[in-house]
Amino acid sequence: MNQQSPELVSPIRNFSLQLSSTPRGARLARLLATEQLRSWGLPLDPAAHVVAELAANAVTHGRIPGRDFLLLVYVVGDTLRIEVTDTRADRLPHAEQPAPDAESGRGLAIVDALADRWGVSPGLPPRKTVWAEVGLSPEPGESRSGGTGRLPQETHR
Repeated sequence: MNQQSPELVSPIRNFSLQLSSTPRGARLARLLATEQLRSWGLPLDPAAHVVAELAANAVTHGRIPGRDFLLLVYVVGDTLRIEVTDTRADRLPHAEQPAPDAESGRGLAIVDALADRWGVSPGLPPRKTVWAEVGLSPEPGESRSGGTGRLPQETHR
């Protein structure tokens, strides 16, 4: 009898793109990641929002003219992991409470609320990766509790 192991039957779900560090690149990251999630048959929310916020942060705070950012989306078990790598390791994200009338500054608070976990990993200089994980199958009756990201001293996996 010939049996296949579960590892061989499960599809590999891995998607990566190198995009320009511009507002257009951030929009493309969200749109293309959404299409990829749709093709995998995975829920778009909250992942699309997390991709949008991390990509926007990369082009706003991690931008160096002429250097791109990298978006990586992949599935491990029942967890969707989203990684955005930029070339400004010297500028770590930090969660600040913006003024009530501020038009920006809430991106990490949104990621923290939507993701199960998030953090920052150093890369080869001058890179850093901001990542977030979203569970794909929460337990019945369980609400999303938000992330555990604390920066810059701690990162969580």
